[in-house]
Amino acid sequence: MNEASLSASVSRRSQVQRQAAGLLGKDEPGPFVSINPEGVAPGVIVCDHASNAVPRSLGRLGLMDNTLDRHIAYDIGAAGVAARLSESLDMPAVLAGYSRLVIDLNRPVDDFTCIREISDGVVIPGNRRLESEARRLREQALHETYHAEVTRAITAKRRHVDAPAIVSVHSCTDQMRGRKRPWHIGVLFNEDDRLSASVIRLLRAQNPDLTIGENQPYSGLDAYGFTIETHALPAGLPNVLFEVRQDMIADPAGQKRFAGILARALTPALAEPGQLCLFHPLSSKGPL
Repeated sequence: MNEASLSASVSRRSQVQRQAAGLLGKDEPGPFVSINPEGVAPGVIVCDHASNAVPRSLGRLGLMDNTLDRHIAYDIGAAGVAARLSESLDMPAVLAGYSRLVIDLNRPVDDFTCIREISDGVVIPGNRRLESEARRLREQALHETYHAEVTRAITAKRRHVDAPAIVSVHSCTDQMRGRKRPWHIGVLFNEDDRLSASVIRLLRAQNPDLTIGENQPYSGLDAYGFTIETHALPAGLPNVLFEVRQDMIADPAGQKRFAGILARALTPALAEPGQLCLFHPLSSKGPL
């Protein structure tokens, strides 16, 4: 990963890394990074697009080095925010170990956007005409392994908390199609808006100088992403997804600042009555 400051707090599970044999070298990072796994806060942080690394066996996917520094390869600054948020909240976190261009962990494996041949106008040579065996290797080594670890982290947390919160950390570009995005932090949610509504209210009250987007720049009602849709919504777990603008968190100082901003809103929000209970919209339209 590019976040050198994370190394002291990172715990890797070597047995999981061995499951990636055939794609990853023995000296390469594992498919995920687990931070603060014993954290006591009532939730789990996930960061699906934390890294821009590419396994050596894939030859950088045929891309120039600077392409892997762009937003198409990873969520710039998200790993630093997620790691610092984990520390501030004392909450376990699971971070992706490899680039979304290798395989997008926030997409179902049968979706064409899971392994893109073109991203934001850039052709990805190493993903073109990919044979089913090569595709399946990436799915098993990275996608399935990452989500198995997320499941493990949530299961461990549920031994102590009935309905732990799932906090998903992403970052977004400051411009799209030539237009400047005004939102410094986007807060995404689906039908269960308990946690997001509290977080939005607190973020706006605590940070009048920031523009907080409500289901902006993307809407969780339209497409929330595979991770939340798999690990949070079916189980009725409280959840929230953050899209922090990349130009605000491109360096460690910005990452520290915005992790603090998110922590100051999440801490009281998680403590509010009714947050840490199950939600099933198909039956009661509310908490259980």
